[in-house]
Amino acid sequence: MAGVGSRKALIGAVLITAFLAGCNGTLGEREGFGPGGVPMENFTAEQIFERGEYELNRGKPDRAAYFFSEIERLYPYSDWAKRALIMQAYAYHQDRDYDNSRGSAQRYIDFYPAEDDAAYAQYLLALSYYDQIEEVGRDQGLTFQALQALRTVIERYPDSEYARSSILKFDLAFDHLAAKEMEIGRYYLRRQHYGAAINRFRVVVEDFQTTTHTAEALHRLVEAYLSLGLTDEAQTAGAILGYNYQSTDWYQDSYKLLTGRGLELKAAGDNWLAQIYRQMVKGKWL
Repeated sequence: MAGVGSRKALIGAVLITAFLAGCNGTLGEREGFGPGGVPMENFTAEQIFERGEYELNRGKPDRAAYFFSEIERLYPYSDWAKRALIMQAYAYHQDRDYDNSRGSAQRYIDFYPAEDDAAYAQYLLALSYYDQIEEVGRDQGLTFQALQALRTVIERYPDSEYARSSILKFDLAFDHLAAKEMEIGRYYLRRQHYGAAINRFRVVVEDFQTTTHTAEALHRLVEAYLSLGLTDEAQTAGAILGYNYQSTDWYQDSYKLLTGRGLELKAAGDNWLAQIYRQMVKGKWL
């Protein structure tokens, strides 16, 4: 009988060794099976977790996500399931499977809101939006969702290690929205649709004034208003440039345009830009 027990122990050890060492083949042919077709139930949560880590380390995040998800399925109430869920969100993100990464991160937040890793889960959720907004031409809905999720990290976990990174990414995403408005505004300006262009540049000046696009937006307003013969507005936009962005090329370009027509860079008339100028001079930038 001792021999039979020894053989069983040896077989089990071989299976576990093969499982943790990692086969180079694909996942099991059916869900719930590991390499070599061995049922996942044959392994402990810790062993499956270690296999997931192994797959991550060898650059196979899709396989890692599979093993971490199996822990959630087989050992749903264990501490390993909690650890595996955050790792699952990370593995999916590494695989650029943003929908599943977001889903796993949200489940972690829902199930374990008081845990230390909840901040990281919220950060991963924000990244699942943020990492898709690199191109200006893409759907801006992702940018708004990224901003909302990043704001949650900043406000809910201000002392976490992810707050600072979230602030930086929030500013970049905010800048991205302004860039989109500028892109559309320039498009209209080139086609001499001055009213439509002015509306876009006004959004940048009023709503995105802390971004890097404000100086150009003011210069484009000078161009657009001069094209329409609205000199008061053009002069006031130039005055704001001179007050806040005098060292920029945009100011120099506006200065040449206005002075070339015998106009000054000064607040003139009673318009939305004049109101901004008055508030700015008093130190109350909109």
